[in-house]
Amino acid sequence: MKVAVMGAGAVGCYFGAMLARHGHEVVLIGRPQHVEAMHGSGGVKLDSKAFASVILVGATTEPAGVEGADLVLFCVKSGDTETAGRAMAPFLKDTATILSLQNGVDNSARLQPLLRQAVVPAAVYVATEMAGPGHVLHHGRGDLVIGASAASESIAVQLSAAAIPTKVSDRVVDQLWAKLVINCAYNALSAVAQLPYGRLFDVDGVREVMRNVVEECAAVADALGVALPNDMYASVVALVTAMPDQYSSTAQDVARGRPSEIDFLNGYVVRKGAELNIPTPVNLTLHSMVKLKELTHAKSEGHA
Repeated sequence: MKVAVMGAGAVGCYFGAMLARHGHEVVLIGRPQHVEAMHGSGGVKLDSKAFASVILVGATTEPAGVEGADLVLFCVKSGDTETAGRAMAPFLKDTATILSLQNGVDNSARLQPLLRQAVVPAAVYVATEMAGPGHVLHHGRGDLVIGASAASESIAVQLSAAAIPTKVSDRVVDQLWAKLVINCAYNALSAVAQLPYGRLFDVDGVREVMRNVVEECAAVADALGVALPNDMYASVVALVTAMPDQYSSTAQDVARGRPSEIDFLNGYVVRKGAELNIPTPVNLTLHSMVKLKELTHAKSEGHA
């Protein structure tokens, strides 16, 4: 199978490397510093829970890298969905399947109108970060739940054979929302405090904040016909034990001075809540706090 990864950051590099390691032809499309590093080292450096290796992959900065791919792992930031979709559209072959491995719940719906190929949403469960140019650290998990499509069962078999456990669900929206709730509970707090998950509960009141976030998200989800687990709050709290040293992707973006995806996490819940006349004051507060952090960094950069 020929695979292209559009937006090869930590998540895309990890899954692309795993597929290449198991014999698939992989092209990573990413930032210049990562592409240059991979050209220099002969591949992507992956430090996983099970092994450390440099894995041979193709690498380019150009969206034309998707040409000929049977499967495109679409991993760009949520705010770049439409721009990246339009950029790669002319190069996709008709039979390609695009798998959206993105944070948030509406990326595939925003991408599909731009493409004639099938866009399949996926809930991603992996903890990764870029340790340097072309260098991925894998902290835990690495499994997917993907939506139903004509090609989904075949894709799931091939991904699972490449040590990427994958299930197909015709209710993947429920998994996407469950992940969204966890992101809404942790990402902003980790970003504002610049602390890993395991340290957040050191402060009195954080558990109550997270509980309120979960309740607001659940109210919006219920109004949209989404079925969340009954123990959603317990799942949120359990993440501290599972990933105590993990910083949220939003925390990593803020630390590096990059735009975060907070508009598509807490911000999305706030917008949907407003449409449905459901109050979401805690999500609004967390969203605003991250936007202020981004503004502060932008101003400091402007005065540098």
